[in-house]
Parts: sequence; structure tokens; C-alpha cells
Amino acid sequence: MATISKILLEAKSSKDYSYDRIAEVKAFDETKLGVKGLLDSGLTKIPRMFYNDKVKDNTETTPTDLKFNVPIIDLKDIDTNSYLRVETLDKIRRACKEWGFFQVLNHGIDVEVLEEMLCGIRRFHELDAEVRKTFYSRDQSKKVRYFSNGSLFRDPAADWRDTLAFFSSPHAPNPEEIPAVCRDIVVEYTEKIRALGLTMFELFSEALGLPTSYLNELDSVKGGFHLCHYYPSCPEPELTMGASKHTDISFMTILLQDQIGGLQVLHENQWVDVHPVHGSLVINIGDLLQLLTNDMFVSVYHRVLSKDIGPRISVASFFKSSFPEKASMVVGPIKELLSEDNPRIYRDTTIEDVTAHYFKKGLDGNSSLLPFRLCSG
Repeated sequence: MATISKILLEAKSSKDYSYDRIAEVKAFDETKLGVKGLLDSGLTKIPRMFYNDKVKDNTETTPTDLKFNVPIIDLKDIDTNSYLRVETLDKIRRACKEWGFFQVLNHGIDVEVLEEMLCGIRRFHELDAEVRKTFYSRDQSKKVRYFSNGSLFRDPAADWRDTLAFFSSPHAPNPEEIPAVCRDIVVEYTEKIRALGLTMFELFSEALGLPTSYLNELDSVKGGFHLCHYYPSCPEPELTMGASKHTDISFMTILLQDQIGGLQVLHENQWVDVHPVHGSLVINIGDLLQLLTNDMFVSVYHRVLSKDIGPRISVASFFKSSFPEKASMVVGPIKELLSEDNPRIYRDTTIEDVTAHYFKKGLDGNSSLLPFRLCSG
């Protein structure tokens, strides 16, 4: 395959001063086969476009003796036991404020559904190359599409992963648009994740001292978008990332991950592993909910390390309005949460403006909320 040969040639001459990154990125994208296509070609050295100089950044991975652990919260019986509910709400409140990340058990989705979803996404990414590439597109208006690196042409370094993306609400694709190898499980899984999302927003509302239905009554939190990632084994994991340091432009993200590991969250300037727990789902706060809660809940940096084993499979479900007519709706700190002791931190803005800034800056490691903070003093 001529285009892959060209990419391999560029990788071999990566120290050449005539290196043309734009040409390499373009050649890679034109294969429509993603990182999996590179690996299948027999590659043993990664192309220079994947080199990431922030693999070893100025923070350290947590030493085992510090024993930082991402909170794990059990939702069992919280609807029937009022004492347990109060106790769980306190755990959620602290996890959202101190970590921005936690894992949930007994969330109501059967383990068999989780495992079949992971298998279905793997089946898609391991389809015959000619079949897989028919879904490849950078047209963001498509309800179902396959691609590698959403901001490939903007980011300083490409990440070592491929993605199948689809909307589930408000305008879900026709089932026929979803690849047949994962169609049934995608429909089932997204329905169950939507229900769990409603439950989590109820718990968040109560944890904030608001009426149970408060967040679910905001049209801005409605809408589902799913990124189904495939991280192939990497021949040089020390040179690249599976996912660069970033926060999520959502109100909330629910993540399903397999047992490979690699996800890390930045906590007290330390990278902490989010160890896979069988049957669990990872919940993390997005930038928009941090803005709404005036920093009572925090959206934190996270990343995925590349590994020489794999593939790693994950499914990230983002809760954020996809209604075009809601994009210009004003959002800002919830007035009921503001007080003399908790003064406003952010100015009012729109989902459209926050989202536009997020995608314009790309995965540069900076918070998308910085331009919307009020000047102190």
C-alpha cells in the first residue's frame, strides 16, 4: 500500500531536517485505516507524527507508597435505604470535589452487557480493512463514523488510537447506519447508559443540595455522544500517548474500559492509575458541570498511556446537549449555589462559546474554562 509505505519512510527519516509533518499526517489520513492499519502493515517504529514530547511531563506517576486510589462508590440499595443514600451522596460530593473522577458498582447494567459492548467495538475495529474504511470520515455531521484522532490536523502530536463515534440522542442514527457487527449491542448499551446518566444527574443534584430533578430539567445536559476507542499495542509506547492530557467538554462522561489499564487522572499533581474494576463504570465531571457548579465539582485532567500490549478497548459516553437550537443558550453558575462564601467564579456564556474554544485550542493540556473565569481582585 503506497500511502502506508510513505508513512513508514517518513518515520525512518524522522531526524531529517526536511521532515514534512503535514504531508505525513495527510498520507496517514488518506489510508482510512487508522493506527490499526499501520500496525497491520508490519510497522516496528512509529511514525514521527505520533511523537509526543509530553509523555514524560513535569508531574510524576504516583509512587505506590502514597496509596492514592480513585474512589469506588457502590450504588447498591440506595433507592431503598435512606441511610445508605445519604452516605453515598456524601461520597459522591467528596469525589466530585476532590477528584472529579470515581468508579461506580451496582449501577444497574449487567456485566454481560458491558462485556458484549467491549467485544462488539473490538469486532468493528478488527473488521477487514476494506470494510472498515467504508465508515471512515471526518464529516462531523455524520451520526456514525470511524476515524483516527478527531483533531489530527491541529494537535501537535497524534495519539495512538482509532475511534468509532456515534450519537444516541437527541437524533439517534437509524440502526442500519450502525455497523452490523456491533449494531444490537450498541442500541442496547446506549439505552442503558442514558438511563444511568439520568440517575447520576439525580444524585449530583441531591449532592449539591438541589431538588432531585434539577439537573435533568436542564435541556443543556440532554444529548448523548459516544466515542468507542481502540488502542492497538504500540511498538514504541515510550514515545507516544494513547490519549493526550485533556479534560472533557461535557457535563458528565461515563466510561466503560476493559482490563488492560492505562487511564490516569491528575490528582494533587500526581498521575494516578484508574485501575480497571470488573463490572464497574468510570464517572467523570466535565468542564460544563464544573462551570455550572462554580467549582463545587471539578473537571480534571486525564490521559491514557500507550502500551506494548493490547488492544485496549474503551467506550466514553458524553452527556452534553446536541440540540443546535440550545447551543446559544446562556449557561453559568447555578444561582442557588452562590453565596457570600461561594461567590461567582465564572461569567455567563454559552455552550457554543465554550465548545468552540475547546476545539480551537485542541488537546493542548489547558482547561477550556480559563477564558470564562472572572478576574480576581
